[in-house]
Amino acid sequence: MQITSSIFTSVLLVLLGSLSLNAHAADSAIKVTSTAQIETIEVDKQGNKKMKLTPVEKAVPGTEVIFTNTFENTSKNPANNIVINNPIPRESEYTAGSAFGKNCEILFSADGGNKFGHAEELKIKDIEGKERTALPKEYTHIRWTYQGQLAPGKSGEVGFRAVIK
Repeated sequence: MQITSSIFTSVLLVLLGSLSLNAHAADSAIKVTSTAQIETIEVDKQGNKKMKLTPVEKAVPGTEVIFTNTFENTSKNPANNIVINNPIPRESEYTAGSAFGKNCEILFSADGGNKFGHAEELKIKDIEGKERTALPKEYTHIRWTYQGQLAPGKSGEVGFRAVIK
């Protein structure tokens, strides 16, 4: 069963539309470009297989999508305190251990982005009201905080994987 293009487009618009509004750096201009891709296997004439990333056009439940955010310092000054907040689309589940970002502290939220912490620090209440550690599939947001300065014209990349429900 394929996700209809309008539903999947909505998923991408929710994710991609919110990123540019939730990235900031003190006293600098940061441009964020977001992509959603899937891994495909390409076979050449000799039968050699090569993994390739291709833009998502359609996805079925169970498809793992790689969401990548490229951030670039478009100002003439070094950028400090760069923070990117990224919601995990509701129609997907975060893939445990997949968040990446060189020189970044990576934090998660399981409460709609109100409180962030390292994975082992995230607590939620179960149906009986007892506190427990949140499961990766319960994460709602990811936050990257770039450590150090990003020079003018330089860029970085952060992202994660999620499986379409």
